[in-house]
Amino acid sequence: MLKSLFRLSSSLILGLAAAAAQAGSGEDELRRFIGDTRTVTAQFSQVQINDRGEKLASSSGQMVLSRPGRFRWSYMLPYEQLIVCDGEKIWMYDPDLSQVTVRPAADTLTGTPAALLAQRSTLTEEFTVSDLGKRNQAQGVLLKPRNIDGDFEAVEMWLHQGAPERMVFRDRLGNRTEVAFTDVKVNAKVDESQLHFTPPKNTEVVESSATTAPAGPPSKP
Repeated sequence: MLKSLFRLSSSLILGLAAAAAQAGSGEDELRRFIGDTRTVTAQFSQVQINDRGEKLASSSGQMVLSRPGRFRWSYMLPYEQLIVCDGEKIWMYDPDLSQVTVRPAADTLTGTPAALLAQRSTLTEEFTVSDLGKRNQAQGVLLKPRNIDGDFEAVEMWLHQGAPERMVFRDRLGNRTEVAFTDVKVNAKVDESQLHFTPPKNTEVVESSATTAPAGPPSKP
C-alpha cells in the first residue's frame, strides 16, 4: 500500500510548488518557481480515473513544502497516510499498520520531477515544456519527461494568479490522476516540526535502499 502511495508523490510535490509562478510561458513559470519559491502550503483533493473513464478512488489532505527538498504530504480522508521528506530521508508512514518505510531522499528522487525541487535540476534537462494556453482564467503547462522509461507520460498544471488550481497526471496505460488545490499559500512561514518525522512508539521501521523512483502523484488504494 505504501509503495503504491509513494510512487506518485514526488511528482505532485513539484506541481503544487509551482504556486510561486506568474503568468507567462510554461518554462518561464517553472524557472521562476525554482528561483523564487521557498515554501508552499495547500489543501488537496485527488481522484484516480482508469483508461475507461471510471473513477477508482478519491482522497484529500494537506501538503507543506519547504525548499530545498523538504515536504510533508498528509492524507486525511478516506484514511490517514503520511509522507515526510526531511531533505535526507523520506518517511512513508502507515498508522493503521504501525509501520514506516524509510528511503534515502537523493537516490529515491533522482530522475523524477521532484528532482527539480530537491536537487535544483535544470528544467530542460529533465523535461520538455509547452504552454497549453488558458482555460477558465488558468494558465496551462504541459511537462513531458525526457526519460521514456518512467511510468507517467505527461503532467498538466493549471495555474491562476500564481497559484495551482488543478493538475492532471497521465500514465502510459491511459489512466489519469486529477488533483485540485485550495487555500494555497506561497512563501508563508511553516512549522518546522512538520518537516521531520519521529516514529511513534511501537512503530516498525523498515529501512529500504531501493532507488526506484516514483513517477507521479500519490496513489491511494
